[in-house]
Amino acid sequence: MDGFVLSHPEQLERLGRACAEAVPSAVLAGDPCFDRMLAARPYRDRFRRALGVRRGQRLVVLNSTWNPEGFFGNGGGQDIVPSLLPRLAAELPADDYRLAAVLHPNIWHGHGPGQIRAWLDGARRSGLALIDPVHAWRQAVLAADLVLGDFGAVSYYASALGTPVLLAADGQEKLDPEAPLAEFVRRAPRLDPHAPLRPQVERVLEEHRPDAGSAEFVTSDPGRSALLLRRHFYASMDLPEPAVPASFEPLPLPPYAPARVTAPLHVRTRVQGTDIVLERSTKHPYSADDDAHLAVHEETRHTGDLELADVIVCEGRPDDPRLGGPGPWTTEVLGLHPHCSAAVYVTGPGTCTVRTREHGMFRLRGTAEADLVADVDPAACASALYAWLAGGGTVPVGGVTLRVHTASGVHPVVVDVDPTGRPPHNGAADRPGTAGAEPPPE
Repeated sequence: MDGFVLSHPEQLERLGRACAEAVPSAVLAGDPCFDRMLAARPYRDRFRRALGVRRGQRLVVLNSTWNPEGFFGNGGGQDIVPSLLPRLAAELPADDYRLAAVLHPNIWHGHGPGQIRAWLDGARRSGLALIDPVHAWRQAVLAADLVLGDFGAVSYYASALGTPVLLAADGQEKLDPEAPLAEFVRRAPRLDPHAPLRPQVERVLEEHRPDAGSAEFVTSDPGRSALLLRRHFYASMDLPEPAVPASFEPLPLPPYAPARVTAPLHVRTRVQGTDIVLERSTKHPYSADDDAHLAVHEETRHTGDLELADVIVCEGRPDDPRLGGPGPWTTEVLGLHPHCSAAVYVTGPGTCTVRTREHGMFRLRGTAEADLVADVDPAACASALYAWLAGGGTVPVGGVTLRVHTASGVHPVVVDVDPTGRPPHNGAADRPGTAGAEPPPE
């Protein structure tokens, strides 16, 4: 062997104890993977935007290494993943958290992409993003507010970057007890899969303190791995090094992958004047005393959900010939689903059209004070408008500005009357749940 590359002298000491004959071939050359992540740290906000993380949202990255004791291997027989993913999507409010999964390439190779996507279909419909395991996992870790992982290297990298880590599987029996990774696993907070998840996530985020030990032992030469590796390679070939500085390819900006939730959302609201406090979840966590309604995407897996929906949502271009555009689509939806009170056509990242049975049609848009594109889902704003109108609100001819409150902040949203969508002449006959209700005329 011409070279056995190590990232830290601590590894050289353990190598000497385990196999002294290999020590002469050892080369201390830092960690190229970690160096690329360090170089990309200034672009964290770009990576977050690429993953569709809105300002104020927290990105939780689920990570699994590839052996049976890993997170995706059911955490050593605890059967964690099948129940944990839908629970995370249900217990973490959709507007407060973004979920993404980084699975080791061997998991994809061993089971096949089709099987992985089939297993995670429910979680994906609740908003989970599946991250490219080769080209985009580093960017996801850099973007994360929390890594929910196991004893794999990704969790250790996250800790070294100062990101909170919550372990769902520790696999200590697989680790060298003298390795820094094993010490990290012993110290890291554990997830209790049988307890409520949201308090555990929030507690780790609030109580986190960076782990100096992880950062110390990832590499002894941060930022110099390209130089050290190239020096070794050229020396091995007995060739002079090029005069240009050694460097790695920068981490690319991943493709834009906004959150898309097609699972039904239970929406809890509280109306105070033109302020609407809102929380959405894929599970019904609310009591009978809460003001709540059901918002359902038209592409829900279970079409029966549409018959129960108070609000039905779709996305499309204003001139989409398949849907007919906002006016025809909203008219059609209210005609097809008598229980539905509002049809929402999302026309862009920060705009939507809402047609209601009793109040006509409206256009929603962000304001100069709040960039709706980055801050809040237009469908959430539509639910806020629905709750405000149900509480007695009336949109004047000149429009009104509502203030939508989510955990990520307060978002002013302008509501304008669309004169092309008049309410039915007999609105009292077309209230939610009235069989045979006719759609508003164009």
